[in-house]
Amino acid sequence: MNDKIEQQKQFPDGMVPLGKSTFSFACHEGCGCFTSCCRKLDMFLYPYDIIRLKNSIKTHSEQFLQRYTRLAQGTHPFFPAVMMKMAENDERTCPFLEEYGCAVYKDRPSACRTYPLERAVDRTVKGGRPKEYYFLTKHSYCLGHNENKEWVTNKWLRDQQMLEYNTVNDLWSEIDTIFSHNPWQGEGAAGPKQQLAFMVCYNIDGFRAFAEQSDLLSQFKLDKFRARMIAIDDEALLKFGFDWLKFVLTGKGLIRRR
Repeated sequence: MNDKIEQQKQFPDGMVPLGKSTFSFACHEGCGCFTSCCRKLDMFLYPYDIIRLKNSIKTHSEQFLQRYTRLAQGTHPFFPAVMMKMAENDERTCPFLEEYGCAVYKDRPSACRTYPLERAVDRTVKGGRPKEYYFLTKHSYCLGHNENKEWVTNKWLRDQQMLEYNTVNDLWSEIDTIFSHNPWQGEGAAGPKQQLAFMVCYNIDGFRAFAEQSDLLSQFKLDKFRARMIAIDDEALLKFGFDWLKFVLTGKGLIRRR
C-alpha cells in the first residue's frame, strides 16, 4: 500500500526517490575532482551547522557569524537565512578549505554531508511521523559517481552521521515554519522579537549568556537531566531555545512555566 502511495506522489522535475535502490559513490583524494565542490558555493547554514562549526574551530558563535557568514533571503520574507561567506578569491573557495582538504571535515555542514543525496520531508502525513525521501543528485564535475563503492540510503546516512543533523534540522524547520507566518507583525524588520529569535537560532553563545542573565531556565518546568544537559551542551540549549520560541511566539510548545 505504501509503495503505491509513493508511486502516485508527484515530485518536482521528474525526481524519483531512491527508496531501497542502491547507488555508487565515493569521495577521496584520488578523485580528479577532489575539493572541486568546495569552490564557487552558495551554501545555506542551519543552526546546528553553526554550533558544530564554531565548536570545531573553538570560537564564540557571534564571532563565527561575523567572520564566516552573510545574511540572505530565505524561503520566505519574514526571517533571514544564513549562508557561508566564501573567500574573496577567483575560486570563491570555502573558508575552511586547506591544501589537504576540509579543515572541519568532522563537523562539516549538512549540505556537504548529505551529497550526493538530497532530502525532502513530507509534513502533510497524518497520524504519524513526517515521511522523508532521498533523491540522487549529480554535479557535472563530480567524478565520485564513477567510483565502485555501492550504498543504500540508510547506510550512507549512518556513514555520514546524518541522523543527528536531520533530527535538529527538522526541529529548525518547524520553527522556520512559524517564522513564515510573520509572528512579528507590527514591529517591522529586525524588530526586538526577530532579533531575539535570530540570537536563539544562530548565536547560541549569546543565547546562553541571555538565559543565564535572565535566569530563564528557572522559569520553566524542566526535568533535572535536561536542565543539566542544557547547562553544558549547545545542542540541548538549542532544542530548549526552539521550545521557548514556540512558547513565546505561539503560546504552545512542550515547555510549561513553573
